[in-house]
Formats: sequence, C-alpha cells, structure tokens
Amino acid sequence: MSSVSQFTSNKAVLITGAAKRLGREIALEFARQGWDIAIHYGRSAAEAKQTLADIAALGVKVNGFQADLSIDGEVKGLFTAVAKEFPNLVCIINSASIFEYDRANSTTPLNGKNLLAHMQVNLTAPIMLSQMFFEHQKQYQSQGGFIPSVIQLLDQKLINPNPDYLSYTLSKSALLSSVEILAVDFAPLLRVVGLAPGITLPSGDQTAEGFSKAHQMTPLGRSSTALDVARAAVFLAESSAITGTTLYVDGGQHLLPSERDVMFKTH
Repeated sequence: MSSVSQFTSNKAVLITGAAKRLGREIALEFARQGWDIAIHYGRSAAEAKQTLADIAALGVKVNGFQADLSIDGEVKGLFTAVAKEFPNLVCIINSASIFEYDRANSTTPLNGKNLLAHMQVNLTAPIMLSQMFFEHQKQYQSQGGFIPSVIQLLDQKLINPNPDYLSYTLSKSALLSSVEILAVDFAPLLRVVGLAPGITLPSGDQTAEGFSKAHQMTPLGRSSTALDVARAAVFLAESSAITGTTLYVDGGQHLLPSERDVMFKTH
C-alpha cells in the first residue's frame, strides 16, 4: 500500500493486526507521538487503507504490509519487507490474534484444527517475528542507550483463567510465558514486554449494553479504553529499563476471579 515519504522521527514501529480495532488505535497513538508506522493486516484491506490515510494525515511515514500470519513463509516475508522499508525499526507490537470460542465442557469443544490455528497466529507468529527482530538487532544496534522492544498483547484473564475460549487462553498463556524466557535470551540487545488489556472493545455478538456492563465490572468501575492501552504501549516502547514483565491495563479487572468470561455475564 501507499506510503508517505516525510520523516518526522528516527523511530519506527511494526504493529500486527493494525487495520482495525485495538491495533489501529495503537498505531494512531504512536503516529501522534511522532513514530513512523508499519501496518500489518491480513484480510482487512479496506480498513487498512483507511488507517493508512488517517496516519498519513498526521505527517509521519506509514506503509501497509499484507501477510497471513498462519503461514510461516509469509511471517518471514513480512519482517523482511518491513525491515527493508523501515531501517529505523525499533519496536514490534504483536496485536493480531484469533479469538474464537471453544470450551472443553461444552457443545463447542476444543479440536486440533482450532487449537493449532490459535497457536500459529497468537503464539508462533509473534515469537518468529521476535526472533527475526533479534537477529536484525545484531546488525543494527541502536545508539544512545535506547533499547528496542517487542510488546506482546496479552489478556488480563491470564491472571484468573476461566474455561471459556480455551484455545485462545492456552495460546495467550504460552505467549505470556515466553515474555520472561525471550527477555533473558535477547538481552541486552532487545527487550520483551507483555501488555495485558482488560475488556476494551465489544467482541463477537456482544451488545452495546452488554459491553457497557462488562466494562464497569472492575475495582475502578471501568476497564481499559483503546487509548489507555495505546498510551501504555508507547510508554513501554520508550522505557529502556523495562523487560521481562507484563503491564496490566484493565482497571484492576484481573483482581476479580470469574468462573465465566465476562462476556457471558452481561448478555
């Protein structure tokens, strides 16, 4: 997709799944802070075109890259293309994910195809991109004390898991475990950090009323907004002393155990 040639920053970020929803809001906030933006999208070409136009209007360099994260070769091609277009790449945010319902004790039980699909997009692709970014950093080490980062989008429910969305939960749990492992393995060239939102945007067939109720079910009386999460992502990307940990941006939602996913408590 088209790009803007004007440079306003010496830092660039790749955001997967950035055509819409939370990925789009993160991309917009980084652009507002003067970062150059590489937008990844899968099948959301129309939404990606609009996001590119909105970011271009902010005066930073932006370009879009299509890739199917379920295919290893396309994941590798994505990083190669982005690194070539953005030699100033210093952050990857793995926002893209699959979120489809299954539960072991239900009429929609886990099956191998669904579990593997979640694992490929939610776990394998983020780790592959992290590995390639680390190899890239061996050749293009940042200067001035700034340490590049990978930010893995997680979920507050990992603190108090419930049986709903089993394949999704298993894949994100594995990604959470990888944060500490990769942070140790990639130091001192690359930081790895987790960012765990609470309920932020409506999902599936959730109604506006149901979402509003769910969003208020936290100790603070509100969960995360998209802007809350986006600002936290910028903070983590610019904080060179933070690695191997996860920041929960959820209004304290993770402090309240629940036997069901919050979506099922507000229908």
